[in-house]
Amino acid sequence: MKVNLMHGAGGEVMGELLRIITRLEHNNAGGIGLEALDDGATIPIAGVNIVFTTDSHVVRPIFFPGGDIGRISVCGTVNDLAMMGGRPIALSCGMIIEEGFLVEDLERIVSSMDIALGECGASLVTGDTKVLEHGALDGIVINTAGIGVAEKVIRDSALRPGDTIIVSGTLGDHGIAIMAERSGFSLGQQIVSDVAPLWGLVEKALAAGEIHAMKDPTRGGFANAINEMAEKSGVSIRIREDDLPIRKSVKSASEMLGIDPLQVANEGKVIMGVRPEDAEDILSAIRSHTYGRDAAIVGTVTKGANVIMETGIGGERFIEPPVGDPVPRVC
Repeated sequence: MKVNLMHGAGGEVMGELLRIITRLEHNNAGGIGLEALDDGATIPIAGVNIVFTTDSHVVRPIFFPGGDIGRISVCGTVNDLAMMGGRPIALSCGMIIEEGFLVEDLERIVSSMDIALGECGASLVTGDTKVLEHGALDGIVINTAGIGVAEKVIRDSALRPGDTIIVSGTLGDHGIAIMAERSGFSLGQQIVSDVAPLWGLVEKALAAGEIHAMKDPTRGGFANAINEMAEKSGVSIRIREDDLPIRKSVKSASEMLGIDPLQVANEGKVIMGVRPEDAEDILSAIRSHTYGRDAAIVGTVTKGANVIMETGIGGERFIEPPVGDPVPRVC
């Protein structure tokens, strides 16, 4: 078998590669480690839950409506920390840059990173830079790692029957914005990436009620994330199609491109499973944040298996995890 693009796309095929990459005996430092395949790991030190994560970012195009590779590199890592209840503190940054890359573009990328760091109250504290010969890679690759502190660790595998499912905003924005840009569609500002650091939103939600599980629907989109949460938790999830927040412009572009908006990456959204008694309070807290104005309650956790969509015409269908991401190289 040879590695191909599908292995990095976030769908079922990627699981084959992960089973090889994670075949390590030294994968846990006394907390929740690599074996959990969560958004990060937790390492308890002196009574404090340290959350640690790392992410590499390859985006084409590097600049796109609503963001760029710099903003994604910070937000992706900050959001992985936040999904586990971790307040982001410090990030590292490793850049691999192709010979001939414009210095002006590099300055623009760094500025975007700085703005995103300011939004979530974190700092970039260390890093590394390498330059490769022209043609060795496509422009620039950025790796960021981050640490945070969690009062209570949240996992993506802790859903309980009866939980309410909340999404923090409209789905499909990032992946469709990238695909539309690549396809040369002139959509103005109708569709822009949702890339954003989510710690402020998550902090408000945590203060409003009991959250059992969280996950950000990045590679593979909502369909992949919600299936992962259901499978890991050993539950079934019922989603109401009419309650899913999807912009009309995204729906229209998805139809033109032949892409399911539930299967493309989001870079500024979170899926939460919350205690039903707290659902309305948590929803209100999320909606009070700039990045959560379109948040919605979309479903319920039940006993069983699989993710089931209750369609707008009264039927039912499975929401299947994608085999691979239809829009590769987006985060």
